Amino acid sequence: MDQSLLVFMAVAETRHFTRAAEALHMTQPAVSQHIQALESNIGTKLLDRSNKHVRLNKAGEIVYKHGKEIEGLYTRMQRLVDDLMHNASGMLSIGASYTFGEYVLPHAIAYLQVHYPLIKPTITIGNTKEISSLVAGGQLDIGIVEGELEHGKLYAEPLAKDRMYVVTASSHPFAAADDIDAVRLQQETWIVREEGSGTREVTERMFLERGLNPENRMVFGSTQIIKESVEAGLGISLLSHWAVRKEIALGTVSRLTVGGRPVERDFSLLTGMHQQHTKAAEVFIGILRERKGWPEQA
Repeated sequence: MDQSLLVFMAVAETRHFTRAAEALHMTQPAVSQHIQALESNIGTKLLDRSNKHVRLNKAGEIVYKHGKEIEGLYTRMQRLVDDLMHNASGMLSIGASYTFGEYVLPHAIAYLQVHYPLIKPTITIGNTKEISSLVAGGQLDIGIVEGELEHGKLYAEPLAKDRMYVVTASSHPFAAADDIDAVRLQQETWIVREEGSGTREVTERMFLERGLNPENRMVFGSTQIIKESVEAGLGISLLSHWAVRKEIALGTVSRLTVGGRPVERDFSLLTGMHQQHTKAAEVFIGILRERKGWPEQA
């Protein structure tokens, strides 16, 4: 990969010539020369300089974005060449949205490590938009996200269905029921995720489909704090069965369906549309396809 482009990305990420030089084990004048050479080749300045730091200008932002994509392609090329002579091994970058990433993916990674210890996974957790962008840009090998997705650079394969239930404290009056009519949920205090969350999106869809518009709502920024709040009796919530399986087993919370069935949502496996997989990626994709019941099968 072009050395001047690598130096430029280091300067962009550290926002400082000296820190970039230290990270690259180079002298500061050498870093400056690489930046000047790249700017000369591109035909314009890429950085706004001040006494304290440097920042990307508009042209620099374009070069940095595409530089990261080139870096990802170069890394993948090297791994594919390495795979010709070795068994499945090396780095595997995986991205997942929050529910799958926090409650399901660790079990799949544990299985991977037992059977393929030479594969070294790294995990990125984010929302669907963030993960899909990273996969499309070649910065992640694989993505697992929820919801519908249309992206010209991505192939989306149905992977798993998630069942979601209304969750209450074990002391709540609804706790003894297995199912409940939607109308009885209208006056309850609902604890919901923040805007942009996949869980929040499904909750709002459930409200709409069942004619609910609860006035009492609390918005919390993580599933963990919602679970703790439900256990404490602050309110009820709609959560994935993956997220509350331990609490259900311990009897600290209860789950119930609305109208006789859980709320369902789909998770998809994302890969680059024209991306050639490394052996490590092929192995992990195979594991995900074969064991769609995570973590119940773990």
